[in-house]
Amino acid sequence: MADLMKGKRGLVMGVANERSIAWGIASALAAEGAELAFSYQGDAFGKRVEPLAASVGSDFLVDVDVTNPASMDAAFAALKDRWGTIDFVVHAIAFADKAELAGRFKDTARENFKVALDISCYSFIDVANRAADLMPDGGSLITLTYGGSNRVTPFYNVMGVAKAALEASVRYLANDLGPQGIRVNAVSPGPMKTLAGAAIGGARKTFRHTEANAPMRQNATLEAVGGTAAWLCSDYGNCTTGEIVTVDCGYHVLGMPQSENI
Repeated sequence: MADLMKGKRGLVMGVANERSIAWGIASALAAEGAELAFSYQGDAFGKRVEPLAASVGSDFLVDVDVTNPASMDAAFAALKDRWGTIDFVVHAIAFADKAELAGRFKDTARENFKVALDISCYSFIDVANRAADLMPDGGSLITLTYGGSNRVTPFYNVMGVAKAALEASVRYLANDLGPQGIRVNAVSPGPMKTLAGAAIGGARKTFRHTEANAPMRQNATLEAVGGTAAWLCSDYGNCTTGEIVTVDCGYHVLGMPQSENI
């Protein structure tokens, strides 16, 4: 395919490195002709993102702290000043204290709970509010979730609760923004070898388990997740909103492991 996203512009938030899901999505969007802007937080991430952005022809980077309203204001003002309008936003931002992603959920600290919900869920609501003002002709908002939102996953803990809240937010935002022609969806990959995924206790075991038991006997690829996001951002996704689109090689349909693994 080519030119699926030709003439469309948008912001990708949350690229950490070349193995991040956000980068897989950005690569797919760029390959289909989209013009991209990237957000990052702090100089360290900026240095990682800059060469990746350049590789897809983008020199548009904005430093954003999603917990800081002034920082968010500046980022979306920069988008408006440069492009006037945008067609899509990819939100791939989540955070929880790594120390609490290895024990039991019951031990979640109040402060970590607040931070996890703020960054992993509320930031998407805040992004949607600001992005909607730059989408007079409609558009697409995408965030990332995981199956630990509705099924207990070892060590996912507070992130599971945050993702559950995020998925509910997708549905409510889809209803609020639908009259403006703005679609709101989440992509839910299975476990992937990313910087964020590595922070979860037992990540390697989870990756191996899903690979061995998914109907397709593999885990999702960045290319597959990126292609799904490109579809949702394209005109082919014009009638899809409020969905949690699962890209996990079928693992989510299982009720128990494959017989050979019992």
